[in-house]
Order: sequence, then structure tokens, then C-alpha cells
Amino acid sequence: MSVVSCEFIAGTATFPQPEVLLGASAGSSALVYCRDWQGHVLAANQAFARKFGCSMAELPGRPVSTFVHLDDVRAVSLCDAELQQAPHRTTRDTRWLTPQGWRWIAWEETTLHNEGGHAIGARAMGHDITRQRVAEEQFYKLSCAVEQSPVAMVITDAEGQVQYVNAKFTDATGYTLERILDSNIPVLREGHPNEASYQKFWDTIRSGREWRGELSRERPDGKRTWESVRVSCLRNAAGDVTNLLCLREDITERRALEDQLRQAQKMESLGTLAGGIAHDFNNLIAVINGFAELLLLKPGDPATLQKCVREIRRASERASGLVRQIMTFSRKAEVRFAPLDLNQLCRDLVALLAATFPRNISFNFGLDEGLPPLMADQNQVQQIVLNLCVNARDAMHTGGSITLVTSRVEASALPASLAKNRAYACLAATDTGTGMTQEVRARIFEPFFTTKSAEQGTGLGLAVVYGIVASHEGTIEVESEPGRGSTFKIYLPLAEGAATTIPPAKAADFPGGSETLLVVEDEAPLLLLLEASLGSKGYQVVTAPDEPSAIALVEDRTQRIDGLLLDLNLPASGGIAVLRAAKAARPGLRAVILTGSLLPSMRSEFEWLGQRHFVRKPYTIDHLGRLLRELLEDSRVAT
Repeated sequence: MSVVSCEFIAGTATFPQPEVLLGASAGSSALVYCRDWQGHVLAANQAFARKFGCSMAELPGRPVSTFVHLDDVRAVSLCDAELQQAPHRTTRDTRWLTPQGWRWIAWEETTLHNEGGHAIGARAMGHDITRQRVAEEQFYKLSCAVEQSPVAMVITDAEGQVQYVNAKFTDATGYTLERILDSNIPVLREGHPNEASYQKFWDTIRSGREWRGELSRERPDGKRTWESVRVSCLRNAAGDVTNLLCLREDITERRALEDQLRQAQKMESLGTLAGGIAHDFNNLIAVINGFAELLLLKPGDPATLQKCVREIRRASERASGLVRQIMTFSRKAEVRFAPLDLNQLCRDLVALLAATFPRNISFNFGLDEGLPPLMADQNQVQQIVLNLCVNARDAMHTGGSITLVTSRVEASALPASLAKNRAYACLAATDTGTGMTQEVRARIFEPFFTTKSAEQGTGLGLAVVYGIVASHEGTIEVESEPGRGSTFKIYLPLAEGAATTIPPAKAADFPGGSETLLVVEDEAPLLLLLEASLGSKGYQVVTAPDEPSAIALVEDRTQRIDGLLLDLNLPASGGIAVLRAAKAARPGLRAVILTGSLLPSMRSEFEWLGQRHFVRKPYTIDHLGRLLRELLEDSRVAT
């Protein structure tokens, strides 16, 4: 409480001189002023006058409200009421107008009393806290933005120990910060398919670079979800990494749309090939029918028999190749990265396209025969080559040539966007077509952008190519000028540690055995073929043409069965019921599933039952026989 001497005249207080009111605070660096209960300045120190751009002489008698923000005037008046009651002291933060604009001032006020103990006014001492208030407001806005962000956020220390998660992360994963800390959940590890991927993530982070990727994990409701994940380093003023910031955005819907886009483009591509495929199939059927008739005409001639059988088999192999191509482009297959011979893929696909494209378009190769295998998905790389060739065809209205060149690219020659610590292959597709302007070239990877007529395409082809290449961690370069054709260079990673090309399989006579085999096949000619082929190798073959008879045999304990060949496309359950019965009645029975088409969901169901061996139709008896012998030998060793 401050006590000052003053005189009272006619009931009106007469205040002392300013230096008496201010006392020792007159020379303070803090802002100091005194006021009466009517809100007029009685005195102020030099620091106050400088702050508000006034002279000392013009301050006395000036209303305090002329300095205070309109929204804060009421707060000042409420302080007066508090000061007239014990403990006669209060604090407040209000906005005051200075020549530099509105500033936040933190005031500490005490009551002025006269010698008689009467409250006659207030003395206030203040400090400019604008910078602090602005920082607090910015921090509050930032914390609200982080907490309410539609992107899941995680902050960890430099070693990956979680320190903060926002509400979106908790909603998406079901993990609160308390649960993460209590259960020691490795949040940064989630979604990585294996330890090698996780270690590669840490190698990137520890080098100070940002890591980006797309990871899949299971949501609290049991559904799989895809997330785009970015992890970056947070540094202190000295540049040291103190924390990691992880951003996770749900892209499940986007991935589904991308899959639909690729599937739609596949069907468009299949339509492009349909005419040529139908033409080839008619030719093959004519060859098979013709040589079969020749066999019937000369049944006893050994030379004719050998020649006809050889040509029929050759035609059937070509037909099998056509079926594989159709299935590749039409089915919605799961993505499987595996070593892939790019050169052989180009040869096989061009063999199909050559029969489909106009005769005035020719194909040329420049293949590096020493090229190591790619680490890629075969279906998607086939789609890349197909789309590039179809695009080239449409750019050559009067004919021309398409040249496919493969090569290995050393790190020094890689585009800047690719990692220099990996080896890449380059597939260059060059045409002699019309070429593109710079404006067209800048938009060719946009979905539905096309310079073709509505009858020729939808503009999805190159957008799909771009998406596939990006998912393989590769890149695309385009060179084109009007009238000079175009070259697309596709860079895809090679299989790690691969130094040689994939060796071709060698056909040979498969080994036989004496075991008893159950063959379940509803196609009578195939059942007869398998019975005869396997029986000729010493096997005892028991056959079943349908599901009920197959289940009856596997449940009959008097019937010996050492191996099972099961057609997947049986009526009713599609073969799954037979496998379930076999696993229940004979847990150690080795089985091979024969199928013309295997959807990812169906494969998952069979693998859940412990089934790992599948053979796609059309198959060779040699391949099937070798796989069967291998399984039976493994079974013998296991027992």
C-alpha cells in the first residue's frame, strides 16, 4: 500500500507533485504511471512518456482510456474496484496504443492512499510483453492445427521413442500416447513388410534425409489400410537432430482408384489386341484340326504320326501363350515383385503384338543379352511395354518402326531423381511417328489427357505407365519433337545382387514313383491324360471327376493316398471343400492345386489351410511330374 501526503479543500482531493506520486520509480526503466479514480493520468515516468510518444508535460489530466484498446477498457475499470479492497493489489494484461501500434502491456497495480488511509488512486508499473503474447498465440494456433490436423502426426525423440501423437493418429490406429508408452509400441516400425525395409528406413533418417513411402497396416476394425508416410528430422539451433516428425495420410481410397484405373486401362488394351488374338486363334485351331484329320487319314504311318503330333503340340504351345497374355491383361492379379527377365518379356510381347498391329509397322530389338533380371511385377511391366507400343502405333498413321532397347545404367548416368546406390535397367521404346510438341509432352502423363479421337483411346495408357513406374521406384524420361518421333526411357531397379540373366528352364523326362495318387479333375480328357501320363511312370492313380466322389475317397481310411492333384475349378465349392476334407482326414497329405486362374483372395484362403503349391493351366506334364516328385520326396523325409 502506498501512502502519500495531500491536502483536502472543500471535499476535493488536491494531489501532490508528480515526483512525489512516482517516488523512487520516477527513474525506472519500467513503465510507471499514476491515475485517479476518474481514470485521469496524475503522473508518469520518462519511460512511459517515451513508450507512448508523449511529453511529460502533456500527460497529467489525460484520460487513460485514450491509450487503452476499446475491448480492454472494461478490464481497466474492473481493476479499480479490486484495488479499493484488500489486498489493494492486482495484475492484468491489456493492449495499449503506441506509435508502433497496439502493444500488450503487463501491469502490476497498487492503491495510492493518503495519510488518513483513504484510497485516492492507483499506481501502475508495466512491461511490454507483446512478443511473448504473440509467441503464445502462435504456439496456441500451431498446437490447435497439429491436434486438429486431418493428417496423423507422431513426434519422437531422435531414437524413435514416441513423445506425442495427435488426435487423428489415435482415431486411425486406436493408440493413445499412454498406451504407446505403457506397451512400448514401435510406431515407426508398423507397416514395414520386413526388417530389411525398416533398416533401410533408419539408414535414410540417420543420414539426415527425409524418408517417404507407402505402407500397409491393419486398422482397429481389422481392415487393411494404405498410408503415405513421411518421416523428417527436426533440428535445434545448432543443427543437431533432436526429434523426428512422422506424417501418416490414409491413401486407401486413392490406391483403390489407381487399381481401378489400371484395370480399366488393361481392358482397353485387351480390346486393342482382341482382333489379332482372334485371328491367331483361328489359325491355330485350323492347324490342330488339319493335322488331327491327317492322323485319321494315315493312322499307321510312323512318319506322319510323328510330324502331326509335333505340329499339334507346337500349335497348342502357341495357344497357351496367347491364353497367358489374355489372362495377364484381363485378370485383377495381385502385385508380386520377383526377378524378371526384361529381354524375354519384350520378345514374348512383341511376338503377340506383331500379329495384331498393321503390317506396315515393324519391330526392332537392341537387347543387352547380359542384362540382369529386374525386381518387378511381371503383369505391370508387361502393361508398360504394351502401352508404349500401342501409343507408338497410334502415332504412326502411315506405318513405321518401333525399336525396343534394353541396357544396364551405371550410377553416374542415372537421372537425378533416382537413388545412386542401386543398379537400374533402362528400357527405351522409340517410334518413327509424328512426335509431340513441348506443350503436349508436358501433359502426357495426366489421366484422360489425349490427343487421339474418342474411338482411339481414353488417355489412360501413359498415366497408368507413370503410376506403375513410380510404384517400382523408377522414373520416366521422354524425348520427342514434332515430325521426329518419340523415345520413352523407363528406368526400373534391378534385382539386388543379381549378376546374370535368369537361366531358361530345360525340358526333360520327369522321374516316376510307386505312390498312390488321387487325381480330381472334372474335365474328362484331362483326367484321362493325367491318369495315363502318371500311370506310365509307375504311379498308382485313383481318379475322381467331382467333389462328392473325391471327398468320399479322402475320408475312406482303407484307401491309400500319398499325393493329391486337385483341380480348382470344380462345381459347387471350387475344390476348397475337397482340400478341407483332405486336411482333416489326412493332415500330412501333400497336394498340388491345378488352376487356370487364381485370384488373390482365393490364394489367401488356400494358404490359410496350409496349401502352398499351385500349378497354372495350361501346364506341361513334365513340370507337374517334377513338382509332384519333389513334394513326395519331402513327405518321405519328413516322416
